[in-house]
Order: sequence, then C-alpha cells, then structure tokens
Amino acid sequence: MLRHHIGLQRVAQVWFKNQRALSLQEYQSKGLLDKHGCIVQKFVVAESRNEAEKKLDGKHFDEYVVKAQILAGGRGKGRFVGGPKDLGGVYITHNKKAALDSVPEMVGRKLVTKQTPKAGVLVEKVMIAEGVEIKRETYLAVLLDRDSNGPVVVASPAGGVDIEEVAEKNPELIFKEVIDIDVGLTNEQALRLARNLEFKGPLMEMAADQIRRLYELCLSVDATQVEINPFVETADGKVYCVDAKMTFDDSAEFRQKEIFAMGDRSDLDPRELDAHKYNLSYIPMDGNIACLVNGAGLAMATMDIIFQHGGKPANFLDVGGAVTEEGVFQAFRIITSDPQVKCVLVNIFGGIVNCATIARGIVAASRRITLTVPLVVRLEGTNVDEARRLIAESGLPVISANDLNEAATKAVKAIG
Repeated sequence: MLRHHIGLQRVAQVWFKNQRALSLQEYQSKGLLDKHGCIVQKFVVAESRNEAEKKLDGKHFDEYVVKAQILAGGRGKGRFVGGPKDLGGVYITHNKKAALDSVPEMVGRKLVTKQTPKAGVLVEKVMIAEGVEIKRETYLAVLLDRDSNGPVVVASPAGGVDIEEVAEKNPELIFKEVIDIDVGLTNEQALRLARNLEFKGPLMEMAADQIRRLYELCLSVDATQVEINPFVETADGKVYCVDAKMTFDDSAEFRQKEIFAMGDRSDLDPRELDAHKYNLSYIPMDGNIACLVNGAGLAMATMDIIFQHGGKPANFLDVGGAVTEEGVFQAFRIITSDPQVKCVLVNIFGGIVNCATIARGIVAASRRITLTVPLVVRLEGTNVDEARRLIAESGLPVISANDLNEAATKAVKAIG
C-alpha cells in the first residue's frame, strides 16, 4: 500500500499545483519586473557559449553571476550530473571568459538540488547577470491570502534564507500588511514596510517605491505570488530585486495569454499537455484501469477503492463540471492512448455536470475510437435516468454499476 499512498500524494500535489500554479523561470520573472519599473540587474539569457558571447559583446560587468535556469530552488548548492564537482547551479566570477566557459558546463546537463527529483532537471538555458555588491539582504513577497480575504505583503529584514525557517525561529522578524484591494497599497503602508525592512534615509523611500511597484505588478498580471528573496540594499546605496519567484492564477489565462505562453511545461507528460488544451486535469499513473471522473475528491476516492479491490489505476482524470460531449471524447481518447489500459471506469456523480452529457459523450467516444477494452460506467445525479436510457439504447457492451464499490469490483474483475 505504500506505493499506493505515494501515488495519491503525487496526484494531490500535481492537482493542487496545476490549479494555481504557472511558474516562470527566473529570467522571465525578472523580465516582467523590469517591464514594470522594478530594479533588477542587467542580464542576458543563452543556450550556448556562442550565444552568450554574442549577447555579452560590448558589455562588461565587474562581477558575472551565471545561474542555471530551472524551476527549483537551492541551485547554488546543487550539483551537475557528470559535471565538474566544484560547479553548482550558480557560478560567480569576475572573469568574463570564465563566465562564458561555465555555460557549456551547465547547459545540457541535469542539475540536482534539494527541490528536484533525484535524477535532476535538465538545464536548457542559463542567465548571466551583473553582480551587485550586496550590503544587506531582506525578504519581500506580495501574495493572495485566503485568511485575509485579499492581497497581503509579507516582509522580513532576515532575507536570503527560507522564510519558513525565519518564521519558525524568529517570528518577530516577520511583518505582514493586509491590503484593502479597493484602496490599494497606501504610501503609509509602503513606508512602514520599508522601515520594518530596516531601510534608512533616502533608501526608505526608494524601497517603498519598489514595494508599491511590486504590488501593482502582482495585480496587473494576476499573480498569486510575487516573491523577492533577496530584496537587497547594495553598498552603493541602491535597492535591487536580486532573485524573483512568481506564480499565477490559472483561471486568468484568458487575459494573460502572453505570460502563460512563457510557461515551462516541458517536464509534463505529453498527455497532460494534451488534456490541458481541453480543460481536463490528467495525471498518468502506472496501473491498467483508466479512470474518468468528475471532481478531484471523487477521482481520488475512485483510485483509492480500485486499490482496495486489488486493482491499479492507470491515471487521474477529472473532466470538471463544465465538460461537453467533445470534452468527454477527448478524455476517452487521451486515457485510451495509454497502451497499459485494459479497462475504462467512468464514475460520475452529476451535480453541475449533466449525466446525459456524459452519456452522449461516452456513446460517441466509444464509436469514434472503437473502444476495445471493457467499459464500466457508474452514473448518479442530474438527469441520470436519461443518461442510463441513452447508454442502454446505444447497444454498446457497457458494464453498468449502481455505486462506486460495485464499479470498482467489476472493473478489477473485467481485466481478470
């Protein structure tokens, strides 16, 4: 049962991550910051030494910071599979040639950090940024907070480390400003935050201005989080957003098309990407009973009961409440494209979703793709009588079930 629980844990993580989870590479986030008037270092992005050399032609930095671009933290302490032992995912040098020579040592190799899978993540790009002489590091984040019913700004003068660690060991160093979304971040709040971050003199107003810009950026791009760690004071008296992490609300994709087009989903299974196009939530697993369900909770319960009856689910697939007949067809097409699938189990509890819509989609899909594996269907809820009539009159060899337990039992039995 251990693998079962690990599998469901992954499903839960991916499910909730995918719901509100577009993340950008650091260079993309910094590009957005720069576009909205936030202060970041000069930088270039390259996929090879030759490209880096061309982009840095005519540019000279006192210090070069070369950073592998992957969606994982802890890059500086990471290691490359098959790479030099003394080279991590962040390389700092005063020598331009050394910076350029590090590019081919990073690109094309997998970087392993505390946040990556054990096998690491392939590095396809690096960012080469101008180093700044950091005098002091602080932490700043603008995020949406359910408890506060709106946006909040979280700040700490103890930056450059995990904020969770600061909150646990030194909670008095965590400051939070709840923002009235109808009013916005006031000048008084921005200055108070800058003061709590221990900026002094002219730097206090400079920091407050950056905080206001970060707040406006968060709202304008429908971000759920804009995290700057570290938010720094430099030796020459400036304020910089040195590292950036941004996540976005997936439900805003329709009005943030340019941002979502930048999203890196290269680590996803092609079927997950395919499902995303039809507003379906799909996650492959290693079993042979395909599941088509509405609702994340019901989908996980369906997989759980399949395990209890000795079977193994081949996937998690939630069609959602607004699914159409075409969506049902696409769902069938995707789950049956897995050669491991030996049976399809449909478990629908119609509330928002109409069971008759599901039934028509099942009938059409079974005929269009010539379904060759057993099909077990359990329908309950809105318009269920009409749905059952449609399936009965279709002449398809559908195995009907009255409840989830019966459906799981019949699915496991159908594959022998």
